Amino acid sequence: MKKRVIILWIAFIACIVATVVLWFKMNEVELQYEEVEATVLSSKVEQVVNKKTKSRTNFYKVEVEYNGQNYELGNVHSASNYPKGKKVKAYLFNEKLYANVEGVKTATPVAKAYFVFLFGNFILLYIACVQTSKARKKETV
Repeated sequence: MKKRVIILWIAFIACIVATVVLWFKMNEVELQYEEVEATVLSSKVEQVVNKKTKSRTNFYKVEVEYNGQNYELGNVHSASNYPKGKKVKAYLFNEKLYANVEGVKTATPVAKAYFVFLFGNFILLYIACVQTSKARKKETV
């Protein structure tokens, strides 16, 4: 049991180090995107209500047209900036359109790995804490 706890804590620390390294790599990546002008076809807000907490979360769906193709604009933070027919600046990356450069940055493979490790940190921390608590309870009995 003690070995498992030690291994979990070592994995947690390694995961933190990997997360920090990936954060720096994510910010160093040279983004290969094209700034384009697209026409808004539709924009809407979809609201989801959590049944337990009654809290509401908004999801913004903006469809645009660029070069005769329709795209769902990624990383949109508000639908009010996208009235139908308006020409908007968008960023083309990997055959997808994004509303801003941050959307492009978070779509890179390095950014995806960063988020996996970031969430992995929380999971490993939780598991390591639970296992440490169980091991200490066993020692006192």
